[in-house]
Amino acid sequence: MSNIYEKSLQFHESKRGKIEILSKVEINNKFDLSLAYSPGVAEPCLKIVEDRKNSYKYTARGNLVAVISDGSAVLGLGNIGAEAAMPVMEGKSILFKKFAGIDSVPIVLDTQDTEKIIETIKNIAPSFGGINLEDISAPRCIEIEKRLKEELDIPVFHDDQHGTAIVTCAGLINSAKLLKKNIADLKIIVNGAGAAGSSISKMILSLGVKDLIIVDRVGVLNKDEVDSYNFLQKELAEISNKNNIKGTLKEAIVGADVFIGVSVPNVLTKEMIKTMNKNPIIFAMANPTPEIMPEEALEGGAAVVGTGRSDYPNQINNVLVFPGLFKGALRSQAKKITEEMKMAAAIGLANLINEDELRRDYIIPDVFDTRVCDAVAREVEKVALKEFHY
Repeated sequence: MSNIYEKSLQFHESKRGKIEILSKVEINNKFDLSLAYSPGVAEPCLKIVEDRKNSYKYTARGNLVAVISDGSAVLGLGNIGAEAAMPVMEGKSILFKKFAGIDSVPIVLDTQDTEKIIETIKNIAPSFGGINLEDISAPRCIEIEKRLKEELDIPVFHDDQHGTAIVTCAGLINSAKLLKKNIADLKIIVNGAGAAGSSISKMILSLGVKDLIIVDRVGVLNKDEVDSYNFLQKELAEISNKNNIKGTLKEAIVGADVFIGVSVPNVLTKEMIKTMNKNPIIFAMANPTPEIMPEEALEGGAAVVGTGRSDYPNQINNVLVFPGLFKGALRSQAKKITEEMKMAAAIGLANLINEDELRRDYIIPDVFDTRVCDAVAREVEKVALKEFHY
């Protein structure tokens, strides 16, 4: 793996990017041209004027997603700007195609102004069946997604938030099954109160968790210090920490059953894990270096360990979610991605592994498991059809 970066650079240069546009139709003569373009193309245009929904019938819109970033929070690279974010957005586009057969267009915006981003996306939305927001920094990403969901009638999904939350919940469901633990009884620590941490926290509360503590760089979020928090930290402080404890991760993790890290490398030690309850679950998802390396977590007594890395078991990876989620949403022509659709995706993903198949190194399906996309899509579509087609 030591020279993977050099090989990737050569790969990108040789291909000059990872995407191209191919035509579905042949243009070989004047008749072909008349069908695909003028004068024949006027007829589908007029049908769309009659009913805007016909854009899904006569154009590619129903299977077309925009992958949009401002380059402000790209992978582990940080705020690298629009142009530098493009290789990642292209990568996301080819994953949509590979795993779900969905066409997508990578778009990078040369602004990090919240209002300008919202306005731009609203203006281009008629071209697409869905919007996948990617690598936009918190807490701005929360506001951008919230506003777009309110103001558009197509699915808008910030994958760094909700894709991470869905796959984390699926892994948690199966880990609890394997270890014969009741999710409602678990004490869970979420380390990181950004985009992913906020969505994970809200989803696991929906699973019935009652004892949730959220730790950020300021320490344990609590109700006595909300005046010093940003709006996202304030919101999370209100829904967590039932005993209103204070301190650091070291104090908070004592007696915990689960650690979920979406933060920074090397903040969890095996000594801390030894202070947790028996057979703890550790999801250390900072990339590329997790909060604790799996070997150390196991030495500390962890029963199940997951990371975001492909070179260890239990890879908690968004690619398990977003292709199927958008496939189900597009197929049902859902207007939004709802909380119920997200939970259906998590349960559908978890249920792909039968209880007798679960192992400590197999609590989440592999990213190349060909069942995943359609299983997630089916569950999402079922819920969407009930919610949007009464």
